[in-house]
Amino acid sequence: MAFGWRCTGLAWPGDGPQLGWSKGAERRVSVLSYGTGLGFRAVGERHCVGARGNACPLGAVVSVRSTGGRCPECARLDRAHSVAADTLLDDPRTYRVYLAWFGPGLVKVGITREERGGARLREQGAVAYTWLGRGPLMAARRTEEVLRAALGVPDRIPYAKKRGVRSRLPGEQERLAEVVESYGRAVALQGRVWPESLEPLPLEVVDHVGIFGLDRAPAATRSVSELVDGGVVAGRLVAAAGPDLHLAAGGDGGVVVLDTRLITGWELSAVDPAAANDVRVPLIDIRGGGVQGGLF
Repeated sequence: MAFGWRCTGLAWPGDGPQLGWSKGAERRVSVLSYGTGLGFRAVGERHCVGARGNACPLGAVVSVRSTGGRCPECARLDRAHSVAADTLLDDPRTYRVYLAWFGPGLVKVGITREERGGARLREQGAVAYTWLGRGPLMAARRTEEVLRAALGVPDRIPYAKKRGVRSRLPGEQERLAEVVESYGRAVALQGRVWPESLEPLPLEVVDHVGIFGLDRAPAATRSVSELVDGGVVAGRLVAAAGPDLHLAAGGDGGVVVLDTRLITGWELSAVDPAAANDVRVPLIDIRGGGVQGGLF
């Protein structure tokens, strides 16, 4: 079966977001700029995006609400080769441990390959972060685990929580202060619980509010919960964070968040970003309300 262009997700290779696309063996990217219009229509059914760069052998149809975009078999294959699965015990590459801040009280510790730099933090939508240390994978993993327990921070922060605080972030100095305080607590444990093979790194807070556009964009109040065949997403891009695009809809539609993980696997056709949209897309009030019918 022949398909048109399908979205492969949002990436942050540098200080700006890019949407990836695939059609058979063809690949391309769309570099996104704030202030420009985006518009597309979902066509047909949503299909599994495959795993590890390979197409799904079944061409399986997947749930419109899934943020993974993979069938169970491809999801297992992708997970089996991920660092999070603890299956790459002999990985010779250097890893870094980071402390990420997503909003007041939302802090986590994680690891990423050193050659990826801060891309992993941008992909997660971290508002600010600092490195803690660098070293072999198992040393980094051990440090990650003990710091989570010692600092009382979770291993994951749901995107719903990240979106909920993104529109009411404190000022830069307050953001800096919370990262500095958490960093101080983490390095105070260095001589007791950090593996000797993990090299500590100095405090150097990186703030993403500017590159995410959050310092200039109106606050988002709703988010897309799913796409459907014929569903239209259109608007002016005003901000982006992690997988989320903040789109200012026409009229009094306000700013709506589109989690691009929900559009992976869909065939998407272009529409005029300023066109009148006649298909209703379910929206969620990200300030704590329920599902609404919303015209994008």
